[in-house]
Amino acid sequence: MKGRQLLFFFLILSASVGVAQSKKSPNPPADGFDMAGSDPKAIQVADQVMAAMGGRKAWDNTHLIAWNFFGFRKLVWDKWTGTVRVDNLRDDQTILLNINTDQGRVFRNGKELTEPDSVAKYVKAGKAAWINDSYWLVMPFKLKDSGVTLKYLGDTTATKEGKAADLLQMTFKGVGVTPDNKYHVWVDKQSHLVTQWAHYTKYADEKPRFTLPWADYKKYGSILLSGERGERDLTEIMVFSGLPGEVFSDFTRTDLSRYPQAK
Repeated sequence: MKGRQLLFFFLILSASVGVAQSKKSPNPPADGFDMAGSDPKAIQVADQVMAAMGGRKAWDNTHLIAWNFFGFRKLVWDKWTGTVRVDNLRDDQTILLNINTDQGRVFRNGKELTEPDSVAKYVKAGKAAWINDSYWLVMPFKLKDSGVTLKYLGDTTATKEGKAADLLQMTFKGVGVTPDNKYHVWVDKQSHLVTQWAHYTKYADEKPRFTLPWADYKKYGSILLSGERGERDLTEIMVFSGLPGEVFSDFTRTDLSRYPQAK
């Protein structure tokens, strides 16, 4: 075999082995994660974060998550089916949808909407709310999501606590409602937990729109979640192994705290 052909064969073999090894990882990347464009060190840190948060198996086995998004909305998310409930707290509106099929129902101003264009409009808005609101809660579990490119920006102590951290950069390729966003994520070197993030509206922006802490981690079921984001917090965080079906089928709002939470 000629030298150039041998080199090509070696590169193909190496790529195949790399893919196989990534699939055997305890934290395999989602299909579409930019493995080739991401730094190995950043991927290593992302895997440490997943382990510190409870591990990939615990995350995959987490069924139902509920939370209050800064007093604007209450959400309940069935991770296994993609069913989501969005209660807007500042008006009389509830959206029951499936984020995988983009189908749903809408209750607004005292009645259920039936006009298809109106339903589609509010279901789309409900999905956008879930994309945004869930990212504020579970971003550390999504460092190796589809469309994500991870870069390692080095060691830093530029956090409120002044502790040593690994600094990651997240950028996106054609995913989400704001694919031009960029995030910087600080990961504590000892706990391997995310302790701070910065949001950039555009990839080329030099200054972030905000820099906020990730603090007050608590265990919910088998995973850790953080609610403290500086001046405002995510509240009423709950994880369930099961909930009554009417949570995702009935527009009547109910107090979820009366149901047993996952242990």
